[in-house]
Amino acid sequence: MFRRPLCLVFIAALTAAACSSADSGQPQPAPSPAGVETALLAGGCFWCIESAFLDLPGVVEVTSGFTGGHVSNPTYEQVGMGGTGHFEAVQVRFDPAKITYAEILDVYWRQIDPTDPDGQFADRGPSYRTAIFVGDAAQRQIAESSKQAVTNSGWFDKPIVTEILASGPFYPADEHHQKYCKKHPEAFHAYKVGSGRAPYIEKTWNGKPPLATSPAVRKPKAYSKPSDAELKKRLTPLQYEVTQHGATEAAFSNPYWDNHAPGIYVDIVSGEPLFSSRDKFDSGTGWPSFTKPLEAAHVVETTGMLRAMGVEVHSRYAGSHLGHVFEDGPAPTGLRYCIDSASLRFIPAEKLASEGYGEYASRFEPPPSR
Repeated sequence: MFRRPLCLVFIAALTAAACSSADSGQPQPAPSPAGVETALLAGGCFWCIESAFLDLPGVVEVTSGFTGGHVSNPTYEQVGMGGTGHFEAVQVRFDPAKITYAEILDVYWRQIDPTDPDGQFADRGPSYRTAIFVGDAAQRQIAESSKQAVTNSGWFDKPIVTEILASGPFYPADEHHQKYCKKHPEAFHAYKVGSGRAPYIEKTWNGKPPLATSPAVRKPKAYSKPSDAELKKRLTPLQYEVTQHGATEAAFSNPYWDNHAPGIYVDIVSGEPLFSSRDKFDSGTGWPSFTKPLEAAHVVETTGMLRAMGVEVHSRYAGSHLGHVFEDGPAPTGLRYCIDSASLRFIPAEKLASEGYGEYASRFEPPPSR
């Protein structure tokens, strides 16, 4: 069973007279506003992880709470005693135009000991383990690349044990725990030093360069959604209804279901790259079908549905409805992204450079002759 060290209990008690220590299991926060993304991170004591993000440029809001368990609306005491399965975690809402998810993770790694499977520093027990909770396939790709960069860094002589898990319900802790470092700076500083976290960060992370994640997760180009009035001028009525209202076009009578030319498919609204002809196949359904996205970060799944029944997918930056993904596709992925032509604009391989997508041109060049 978890035990918080007595010295840390004393530090927390310094503010007990001014703040109630009873958690009420607050409801989950409202969904992030348009254009704002969410990172969900567990790194031991949530006071410490929260403090690293509160004043970070591009971060909109940080909330301390609990996730990963099987009890609704857990209290701080329930989580600390064990048995609920929750991690102490922080929910970080951020503007991806100002800071990327990969950069958020770079900050996160520098607050923890990623080699400790049983807690963090003086705080021991399951609720103090480290984990990155990902919301979709794009976040998982970025998180795995980031974790691999930590593994490849050579900075640690033990395995990196921080888990990458699917996100679930997040429950904010009560107000006493929110922005604790600002409300009680002296008590917080004593805790961070006394727990061993501050000395570890200084010794292990001071002077380390940014993590060398793969090119696919670096800061993306700026893609945006025009105003509704502009969309109504630019799009056909069918394109507008499909992308904005989730309508479905007729099978076998759309532009791209039988298009076999080499090139890429981009969002008709924002221009963000979505799919490649190299991953396109004839599914027999009458709609363009792909085994995987060209850019996984640009194709976002709607949560809460079973893929066997079809999960809706939309573009990340414009939020355009694209179609659905199913688990009946061919190898190597076993997936079928069934996409409406009305959501897409096709750019032939020979026009990629002139259209501003030159970084993809090499994918369609013939292999060198022997």
